[in-house]
Amino acid sequence: MTGFLERLGGTLIARRWLVLVAALGFAVFSVLFGASVVGQLTTSGYNDPSAESTRAESLLAAKYGVGDSNFLLLVKAPTGGVDDPAAARDGVALTKRLAAEHDVTDVVSYWTTGAAGLRSHDGSSALILARVTVDDTKMDSRSNALISAYSGKAGVLSVQVGGSGPVNAQADTQSQDDLIKGEAIAFPITLILQIIVFRGLVASFLPLLLGGFSVLGTLLALRLTVMFTPVSVFALNLTTALGVGLALDYSLFIITRYREELHDGKDPRAALLTTMRTAGKTVAFSAVTVSLAMAAMVVFPLDFLKSFAYAGVSVVLLTALAALTVLPALLAVLGRRVDALAVRRSKPAAPQTGLWYRLASGVMRRPVSVGLTLLIALTALGVPFLSANFGLSDDRVLPANASAHVVADAIRNDFDSQAQSALEVVAPAASPTQVGDYAAALSRVSGVVRVDAATGSYVAGRQVAAPSAASGQFVDPKGGAGTWLSVNTAIEPYSGAGEQLTKQVRAVPAPFQVMVGGPSADLVDTEHAISDRLWIAGAWIVLAMLVLLFLFTGSVVLPLQAIVLSLFSLTAMFGAMVYVFQQGHLRWLVGDFVVSGTLDTTIPVLMFCIAFGLSMDYQVLLLSRIKEEHELTGDNTRAVATGLQRTGPVITAAAAIVAIVFIGIGTSSISIIKMLGLGLALAVLVDSSLVRGVLVPSFMRISGGKANWWAPGVLKRVHQKIGLSEESGAAEPEPESVPAGKS
Repeated sequence: MTGFLERLGGTLIARRWLVLVAALGFAVFSVLFGASVVGQLTTSGYNDPSAESTRAESLLAAKYGVGDSNFLLLVKAPTGGVDDPAAARDGVALTKRLAAEHDVTDVVSYWTTGAAGLRSHDGSSALILARVTVDDTKMDSRSNALISAYSGKAGVLSVQVGGSGPVNAQADTQSQDDLIKGEAIAFPITLILQIIVFRGLVASFLPLLLGGFSVLGTLLALRLTVMFTPVSVFALNLTTALGVGLALDYSLFIITRYREELHDGKDPRAALLTTMRTAGKTVAFSAVTVSLAMAAMVVFPLDFLKSFAYAGVSVVLLTALAALTVLPALLAVLGRRVDALAVRRSKPAAPQTGLWYRLASGVMRRPVSVGLTLLIALTALGVPFLSANFGLSDDRVLPANASAHVVADAIRNDFDSQAQSALEVVAPAASPTQVGDYAAALSRVSGVVRVDAATGSYVAGRQVAAPSAASGQFVDPKGGAGTWLSVNTAIEPYSGAGEQLTKQVRAVPAPFQVMVGGPSADLVDTEHAISDRLWIAGAWIVLAMLVLLFLFTGSVVLPLQAIVLSLFSLTAMFGAMVYVFQQGHLRWLVGDFVVSGTLDTTIPVLMFCIAFGLSMDYQVLLLSRIKEEHELTGDNTRAVATGLQRTGPVITAAAAIVAIVFIGIGTSSISIIKMLGLGLALAVLVDSSLVRGVLVPSFMRISGGKANWWAPGVLKRVHQKIGLSEESGAAEPEPESVPAGKS
C-alpha cells in the first residue's frame, strides 16, 4: 500500500490540474443528478418487512383495503358538547368532507358510528379517524396539505389535526428547519476553529472543499440507492455531519504531516510523497475501518438502520477518496503557499517539550492507578444505561406545542381507548361462524377495552353490540373466508405494558391462523429483529477491527486494547442517553424536550456504530504514529509519548470541531435527533481526550514494551506477507516539477 500511495502521489503531482477539473466535474454531476434524492426519501422504515406485524398490516391493506388510522381530527365542540345538535350537524358534515378527499379512506367518527371510544370523558370533544393511502415518499406532502385544509374552525367546531402521518410530516419539517438552524450556529464557530487549528485561511478552506465533495457525492450515491431500496430522510443528517467531520479529520492529519515534512527541510514534492506514504496510508486504513463499522447496520432488517449504513459507507469512502486524490492535488498546486494568509506561524515544538508528551509520560509513571481510576469513572457514567427502557418514537419526539403532539396528548388523557393504536388481528382463513368466540376470548385479556369484529363488539367476554359500522364489517366482501378484528386498549402502545398486551393477545388460542399487527406489535417485532441480529453486527465489528488492526500493527494485543478502550469511550454516551433523555435530567442544559420514559430502540444501535467507527478512526491515527516511532527507536515508552504528542493536538482539534458539528445537530427540537447529536458529541470528546490521552498510554505501559507488538509466529509470518508495513526510511525520489514555493 505504501508503494502504491507513493506512486499515486507522483501521478497526482504530475496530473494535478486534470484531477481538480475531474473533481469539479464530479461535483457538478452530483448536484445535477443527486440533489433530487431529497424528494425521494421516506420517513418510514422502522419495521421488519418479514415480521408478523408487518405481514398483518400488508394483508389488511391488500385483501381488505384497510389499515391503521394514520390521520385523525380532534374536534372540540362549544357549550353543549359533541352531542349538541349543531355540533352533531357540523361533525357529520366534517366527516363527509374528509371522506370525499382523494387518497383518504376508512373515515369514521363519533357522529357517524356512535362509538363511545371516539368521545372524550367529558363529552367536550370527539374524534374523526381516517387513513391516507399515498406511499411513503408522498405522505409528508399530503399530510401537510390536509393539516392546512382542516385545522381551525368547521362551523361551530374547532379542529386540530393529529395521527402518525402528521407526526411524521411535522417531524420532517421540524428536522429540516432545525438542521438549518444547527448549521447556522455551528458553521461560524467551526470556521473560526478551523482557521485557528489550520493556522491560516488557505489551509482552513481545504476541508470545506473535501466535505462538499463527499456530501455531494453521497447524494448521488443515495440517488442510485433509492432506485433499488427505500432510504430514510434522516440519513441526510448523518451525511452532512460525517462528511464535514471526516473531511476535517483527514485534512488535518494530511496537512499537518505535510507541514511537518516541509519544516524538516524537504521540498514540496518530497514532502507530499512522504505524506502520501505515511499519513495517506493511515487515512486509507481509517476509512476502511470506519466504513466497516457503519456497514454493520446493514445486517438489521429495518430500512431506517440500513439507510444510515448506505449513507455512512458512502460518505466515509468518498471523503477518503477526496483526501487521497483531491487534497494532494490541491497541495501540489499550493506547494509552500499552503501557509499563505496565516493567522499565526509556529514551528512544531520538539516532541519531548509538548503538553501531550508530558501527559503521556506522567500517566506511564503511574499507569495502574491512573488507568484504573478513569476506568471506574467511565463505568460509573455508564451505569444508568442498565435501567434503559426501549420503545419506538411517537408524537413525543415533537416539541410539546406541535399540533400533532397536542392532539395525541389529548387522546391519551381524555379518551377511554387509544382508538388509533388498536391491535389488528388478521384471520385470513377464518369463517364468520368462528369469529364470535375468539373475539370474546380476546376481550377478556387484561388491558383490552373492547374487541370489534364482524360478528359484533365484545367487552369482558360478552357481546355488547350487534354487527355495525361501529363494530366493523370487515368480512371479505366477496363472501369468502377471512376477516380481521380490532382490539382496542387504553394502554400506551409503545411501552412495556403495550408489549405485554401484544404477547398476551398472541397467546390466546385461535381456531384459525391469525397474525397480530398494530403499534405495540410493531414494537415487539422491532425489538426482536434488533436483538436477534445484534450479535451478528457485534461479531462483524469486532472481527473486522481485530483483523484490520492486526494487518495495520502486526500485533494481536493492540487490536484487543483498541476494542476494549473504544467500548469504554462509549459508556458516558450510553449513560447520558438514559439519565438525560429517558429520565429527563439536565433539560436546563441540553434544551427542553418531552420525556416519554423510553428510548427509541433503533437509536442506541445507530449511535454505537457511528461512535465506535469514529473512536476507531482516532485510534488508527494515534497507533500509526506510535508504530512509526516504535519502528524507528524500539523504545515503547518514548514511542507512545512521541506518538501522542504528534497526534494529540491533531485528534483533539479535529474532535473539538466534529463535536461542535454534532452539538449543532443537538440543538434540534426533535428529541431523538437532539439525543443523537449531543450523545455523539459527548462520545467524541471523551474518546479524543480521556481515552486517547490517558487510557491508551496507561494500557500500553502496563502491557510492557515488546508485549504490545506481540503476535504468534504464524501470524507474524502472515503479517509479513500481507500486512501493512511502514517504510519510513525509503529514499525520496528526485524532484521533478514542483520546486519549493511553486505549483
